[in-house]
Amino acid sequence: MQTASVVMAGFGGQGLLLAGKILAHAAMAAGLEVSWLPSYGPEMRGGTANVTVCMSPSPIGSPLVGRPSALVVMNQPSMEKFAPRVRPGGVIVVDTSMVPKDPERPDCVVVRVAAREVAKAAGADRSANFVMLGAYVGAAIGGACAVSLERIEAAVAEEFEGDKAKWVPSNLTALRAGFEIGRKAAADADALAGAQS
Repeated sequence: MQTASVVMAGFGGQGLLLAGKILAHAAMAAGLEVSWLPSYGPEMRGGTANVTVCMSPSPIGSPLVGRPSALVVMNQPSMEKFAPRVRPGGVIVVDTSMVPKDPERPDCVVVRVAAREVAKAAGADRSANFVMLGAYVGAAIGGACAVSLERIEAAVAEEFEGDKAKWVPSNLTALRAGFEIGRKAAADADALAGAQS
């Protein structure tokens, strides 16, 4: 396995830093070297926020990533900033609830997820970030993501302990719904690539 790197970007308050933290914890539990590098503005909510997570079997030289292997994006400005940087063959997960424009990257697997609607349908209105995390894992597992769904689920349960444990079932439902969307998008992209070759 090579180093997998993902940028998760959107507005502050959408929960992407938390999603990145859970991914990093799951990767550490899998025995990988991990870096978690958040970046956000001074606003509590509504400003830009992103986090870069690197996962590798060997030491990570720098947490700064110029060409990530994946992008999870929940707003248009972040899509315009980060989508051109994703490596060819990478994965781009787009929240179509918040991002009206397509990333226009035919050289990547693009997963389009109406995250808020999927979260609502899963009974987890506030878990769009977990839908997006699940879609990333489903589309990128074994490549741009080095962590299994089961490890992510365990990290969610660890994050929401004590009084917050009541949120675990709904967050896991949202995570699994996103995972199925991501897995289907990756399978469709593989089938299309096979038909074209």
